[in-house]
Amino acid sequence: MMQAFRNAAKPVVVVLMVAFVGWLVFDLSGLSGGGGFMTQTSVGKVEGRSIDSRVYQEAVQATITNQQQASGDVIGIEGVAAIRDQVWEQFVTSTLLEREFRRRGIRVNSAEIADAIRSFPPPELREDPSMMTDGQFDVAKYQRWLASAVGQQYIPLLENRYREEILRSRLFRAIVADVAVSDAALWERFRDEHEQVQVGLVRLDPATSVPESQVQVSPLEVESWYRDHRESFRQPRRAWLSYVSIPRVPLASDTAAARDRALAIREEIVNGAPFAEVASRESADQVSAAQGGDLGEWTRGQFDPAFQEVADRLPLNTVSEPVLSSFGFHVIEVTLREGDRFQGRHVLVPVEVTGEHREELDARADSLEALGADRLDGAALDTVARALGLTALETGQLVANQRVVAAEEVVPDAGVWAFQAESGETSPVIETERAYYLFRVDSLGAEGVPPLARIRSEVEDAARQAKRVTEVTRMANEIRQEAISGNLTLSEVATRHNLEYSEPGAFSRLAPLVQSPELSGAAFGLAPGEFSAPVSAVGGVWLMQGLARTDADAGRFAAELPSLRARELQTMRQLRIQEYLTSLRTGAKITDRRSELYRTDAQLEALGTSPIPF
Repeated sequence: MMQAFRNAAKPVVVVLMVAFVGWLVFDLSGLSGGGGFMTQTSVGKVEGRSIDSRVYQEAVQATITNQQQASGDVIGIEGVAAIRDQVWEQFVTSTLLEREFRRRGIRVNSAEIADAIRSFPPPELREDPSMMTDGQFDVAKYQRWLASAVGQQYIPLLENRYREEILRSRLFRAIVADVAVSDAALWERFRDEHEQVQVGLVRLDPATSVPESQVQVSPLEVESWYRDHRESFRQPRRAWLSYVSIPRVPLASDTAAARDRALAIREEIVNGAPFAEVASRESADQVSAAQGGDLGEWTRGQFDPAFQEVADRLPLNTVSEPVLSSFGFHVIEVTLREGDRFQGRHVLVPVEVTGEHREELDARADSLEALGADRLDGAALDTVARALGLTALETGQLVANQRVVAAEEVVPDAGVWAFQAESGETSPVIETERAYYLFRVDSLGAEGVPPLARIRSEVEDAARQAKRVTEVTRMANEIRQEAISGNLTLSEVATRHNLEYSEPGAFSRLAPLVQSPELSGAAFGLAPGEFSAPVSAVGGVWLMQGLARTDADAGRFAAELPSLRARELQTMRQLRIQEYLTSLRTGAKITDRRSELYRTDAQLEALGTSPIPF
């Protein structure tokens, strides 16, 4: 029986890693009321409470391990950076909430936690196959597991998790206790969703409607615009990178090797090996491989043209010769063909760098790493380029949290690394399916408003565009007055001035014609036949004429009122909680020193420090 409990425990270990991270956050850091093992090494502070760097790192590592076990994939630099941010936010939020629990006197005792664990199994465990009987969650199995030696090991983790959930539930109930919604507010929401209008539209494009001679700006106007609109020119952190790359494009020899492998797979199947067994073992299409290569049913045009061409003419239940598509070589068997409907299965062999070509590329990648990777000396990239006969290229401006595009490919990890690096530093070698890359930070730009001298042309363009909009608005007003005084429709006056006129379909406030509050608000303020004032919005300056209006159905509103109220209350409560958490975060004194903890390998080597192993 105990062996059965041990076996049952295996699949829930990953599930309970979430609770383990919570235990690290709450117990080891001392937040639960114990002393923890605080040291002078701090990764930051939240409202004066230090976050021990070792505890933070343990929580990060636990989360990385959990995600890697769940996905089966190794997490790269970008993923690790995201996890570090996620765990940091957990520490921040948990610390702030603990302060709120104490301030409001919100408590939970051991008996309440034990009762919750017994009575309300975690949702993840309710879905675990080891906890089911005949496809249904078995409470008795769960109770036996809790009482077992294995289950008892996880009780402290579950206690921490349920303690936090109960405390948060009590706090949030207090936060939303006064949330209410009136019938009038519900009617307004219902009306916004169901009331519709239709309008005629004319757009005047400032870029083409105003001659360049009318939009000149003086140096004084540029300075004035910059002074009055400084915040609109605020820029995030930026980096400028150079890079070299070694392409990993397959050669003819790689294609031939893939075809030979596909031929061997076909021969194995033709000689009697079960198709499903071979596909499960050999196919690179993991989705179909899990089903023995079965593709289910598809329709003509759904798959690659080369694949479909063979599927159209291949005799049923016959194994094809290798078929080359954009994905690689396929060994195909079609089991049903009725008009445009097909059923069948395949084995996919991708065309990959292999053999001597792979050895050659690996050797060049090793040289790339040995000569230039993880250096603080920017000349290392130029040395690599000369030694390996590569050309150094530039990525252009990179904004913080933006991914790097190099050689027409999105390169993972480089963007995160760039903002941890120093100017002149080179990256580790970053490997993608298409190339090996080595980057260098040429320069870094801090967040803030650049001086006018640096962005003068951008400010001039903005001031010039504002003049264009002003002039186009004047023109639109003249057209509007012409239509009103001449008793013309918007369509007629648009024809007079050779302007494009359109009549889109009816729309509601919640599904507007254009994602512009200005346009939507103006449209719903129009009676049929009425003209709007010129509206400066996305795409230019607009004139509108109301054409039709469909009012919301009051009878339908009355019938749906109970469900509308329940749905709106739920939304408002969630919004209230989110606003509450945001206000806690905004008003808190938080010191984040993680940048001192996580340095690049090049920086750590210069300091004589070993890198953190995750």
